[in-house]
Amino acid sequence: METAGYGLLGEHLGHSYSPRIHSMLASYGYELFEKAPEEVEDFVRNGDWKGLNVTIPYKKTVIPYCTELSEKAARIGAVNTLVRREDGGIFGDNTDAYGFGKLIGANGIEIKDKKCLVFGSGGASAMAVEVLKSLGAQDVTVISRRGENNYDNLYLHSDAELIVNTTPVGMFPKNGEQAADLRLFPKLKAVLDVVYNPDRTALLLQAEELGIKSCNGLYMLVAQAKRSSELFTGEDIPDKRIGEITEALRKEALNTVLIGMPGCGKSSIAKLLSKKLSRSVIEADALIEEKAGMSIPEIFADRGEEGFRKLETEVLAEQGKLSGKIISTGGGCVTRQENYPLLHQNGTIVWIKRNLSLLPKDGRPLSQKNDLGEMYEKRKPCYERFADIVINNDGEPEAAAQRILEALK
Repeated sequence: METAGYGLLGEHLGHSYSPRIHSMLASYGYELFEKAPEEVEDFVRNGDWKGLNVTIPYKKTVIPYCTELSEKAARIGAVNTLVRREDGGIFGDNTDAYGFGKLIGANGIEIKDKKCLVFGSGGASAMAVEVLKSLGAQDVTVISRRGENNYDNLYLHSDAELIVNTTPVGMFPKNGEQAADLRLFPKLKAVLDVVYNPDRTALLLQAEELGIKSCNGLYMLVAQAKRSSELFTGEDIPDKRIGEITEALRKEALNTVLIGMPGCGKSSIAKLLSKKLSRSVIEADALIEEKAGMSIPEIFADRGEEGFRKLETEVLAEQGKLSGKIISTGGGCVTRQENYPLLHQNGTIVWIKRNLSLLPKDGRPLSQKNDLGEMYEKRKPCYERFADIVINNDGEPEAAAQRILEALK
C-alpha cells in the first residue's frame, strides 16, 4: 500500500471520516493535512501529493493554484478535489456536486419546480445552488448572515419547499445549534443537511419531529469520495459501494443507548455488548457521581431529584455527542424530554424491559421510595417515545444482548 500521496486538506480535521472512506474505496494511503491559511499555497504548489480532497475553508482558496478547472468547478467557483498531472499541472474539480446529486437521488427527493432555500454562502452553498438549478428548481435563494436574504427575514420565504443547510451550524462539537426554526415553513417537504456528525443535527431532529423528510450529508460525503477516488486512480468504482460504505460507517458511528427501569440489566448487557462489539461503555450514573463528587443516594439527599436530573442532563449532553459508544443510562432519564435529542442525535435507543418482580431496589433511592408498579406506569409512555428497539430481559442477559445485536443488524 502506498503510504503517501493522497489526503484531505483543511484547517481542522480531527473528526474527518475521509481516511476511513478512502480505505474502503481503494488501496492507496490517505492522510489528513491540517494547514493554516498561510501554509496552503506552498503546500498545494510544492507539497508531496498526488491527489487531494479540499474542505472548509479552502474550497475557494485553492482555485488560483489550479492550472485547469473542470467546467463544473469553474461554474460553481469552488474546488474540493485536486489531481496532480504528470506534467506537474494541477487539475481542480468539484466532486461535491456529484455527491450532492447522488444524495438527492438516493432519497427520492423531487426538486423540479420547487422553491429551495440554501443556508450558507460558501463553496458548498454555490455547489448546492448549481445542482438544484440543474435539476429544475423553480427558485433557489441563498440565505446568509449579512446578505439581502438573511436569517432575520426568513418570513419572506415561508413558502419554501426544500431547505439545504451547507453551513457548519450544528456540527460536532457544537451539537444542538440550529440555523432556523422549521415551523416557519409550512410548505416544507424535505430538509438536507450536509453535516454528518452528529448523525442527526438539531435541524434534522426538528424535521423528524415535524414529519418532514430529511437526511444528513454522509451519503454525499461517500459519493464525492468515490468520484474523487476515480479521478485519483482512473479506475471506476461501482455505485453500489456508496450505499454499502454509508451503511457501514453509520453502524460504526451510532451509539447503542440502553434505557429501562432501574435494575432491568442495562449495565450487565452493556458489558456483554462491549465485548461483542469492541466498544467502550459509558455508565451515565457513574459519570454523574464523578461530576457531583458523591454517590447517587447522597445526591438525592443533598439536592433532591431535580438536582440529580439537572446533573444527568448535563452528562448526557456531553456523552450523546460521542460516536461508537455503548451508553447505559439511569432509569429515569426518559422523564425529561430534553434528554431525547441528546441521546437520539447519534444513537439507536434500546429499551430493556424486565418483569417488575425481578427488579432490585438496593442503592436506588426512587425504587425504594416509590411503588415500582406506579413508577413504571408513569414512565412507560416515556420509554415508548424514546425507544427505537424494545428488548425483553426476563431471562439471561446474554440472550438479551444477542437479541440486541440481531436487531441492530
